[in-house]
Amino acid sequence: MLGFHEILTFLGVIVVASPLLLTVVLGVSSLLEWKLTEETIAKFVYVAIVSGLFAAIFVLGGMLISGERHIAIDLGHWVTIPHHYHFSVKLIYDRLSVPFAILSFVLSGTIGAFASKYMHRERGYNRFFVLYAIFVLGMVVAALAGTIETLFSGWELVGLSSALLVAFFQDRRAPARNGLWVWVIYRVSDAALLLAAVVMHHIRGEGDFDQLLGTGPWPEGISSVTANQALLMGLLLTAAAAGKSALVPFSGWLPRAMEGPTPSSAVFYGALSVHLGAFLLLRVSPLLDKSYMLSYVVLSLGLTTAIFAYVAGSVQTDIKSALSFASLSQVGIIVAEIGFGFRYVALVHLLGHACLRTLQFVRAPTLLRDYRTLENAIGRRLPSAGAPWGLLYAQHVQSWLYRLGLERGYLDTILKSFCVVPFVRVFRWCDALERRWTDFLTRDASRESDKIKPHFGTIEELT
Repeated sequence: MLGFHEILTFLGVIVVASPLLLTVVLGVSSLLEWKLTEETIAKFVYVAIVSGLFAAIFVLGGMLISGERHIAIDLGHWVTIPHHYHFSVKLIYDRLSVPFAILSFVLSGTIGAFASKYMHRERGYNRFFVLYAIFVLGMVVAALAGTIETLFSGWELVGLSSALLVAFFQDRRAPARNGLWVWVIYRVSDAALLLAAVVMHHIRGEGDFDQLLGTGPWPEGISSVTANQALLMGLLLTAAAAGKSALVPFSGWLPRAMEGPTPSSAVFYGALSVHLGAFLLLRVSPLLDKSYMLSYVVLSLGLTTAIFAYVAGSVQTDIKSALSFASLSQVGIIVAEIGFGFRYVALVHLLGHACLRTLQFVRAPTLLRDYRTLENAIGRRLPSAGAPWGLLYAQHVQSWLYRLGLERGYLDTILKSFCVVPFVRVFRWCDALERRWTDFLTRDASRESDKIKPHFGTIEELT
């Protein structure tokens, strides 16, 4: 007969297995061109989400009854290089991971039910739910990850599905370009997380969070690394979190993500994906206790992002962009709370804010229609609330502040001018040298006569 701990372990595996099976079923059917009806897809989504949700709730209930604050499920070492490296898959259930996993299932289930009606007869209905399943799997894996390699796997699934959903309407130019921009920002974030994993293996010899953050239950773990090591790893993880959560200077991708379908905007960029960076900082919060400098960096980054998002959101003219910057301002405050050391406050803030933004994004498509109905009923336009305290409209406020918000802080332009353009120019120059060297070795007269010169082009051409 199974013991209580074995039952919790079995339920913990179901939490991850349910979105994994959903991804396999929808993905394989698409690859083999098995046409599934909309009703069948909706039923698969319903069963997978409900199964994972109830399993997570039962795990939470079992932990509360038994008094367990930390349950680890080791799924084995998949790659082992003696005395050098091992890749292990490990899941942990604690006061941070279980609430975030439950939140992922609740909001994903809500959006799944909404999307089954919203995307009705849409040509990409099946493609949307395949990406949806990949996203849910990535969120659950990232939430429950016990090693940095497992976290990176979920992190990549979330990034891939998010970028493809931004470019969902690929027949139009803007979604494809914005999806590419989101993917580039995610690549920077992924590179920072990968470097953090390398540094973690160099310092501790393995990627288990228990070895880095201490064996105590979250958030009471005490890291055994030095202050300098904590600062190095913390800065890399903060850079990864900044890219994923659209913190300054990477905030430009969040309004671009609104090009995707409304269901994906609601649950991914408004509720779950945008909070994943804050979740990462919560997971590694013991590092902040080891380095005051790191805490100051996280605090400053959060406050800067909150102020920037407030200014930019106050001048937006479309509801989805306004909501995206409203989400970003709250994410900045959550990050600042983490920098202050308010771990539980930040977690509760994150859970509540994600639910609120999901409701607002789902409500957005009909909000303008309701406003027009009210305006027609009263015979005039409704009064505008404007920015709080009239910040951007007061006469004594300089005009450049309004322009700064309207141009979204010029962040995209700065990244293009100082990061993208030099990077592309260097690689085009290297490509030109390689072609010339190839021509010289092959002695191709036809190509020798038409020497290739590096063309740097304008910013628009390069991006």
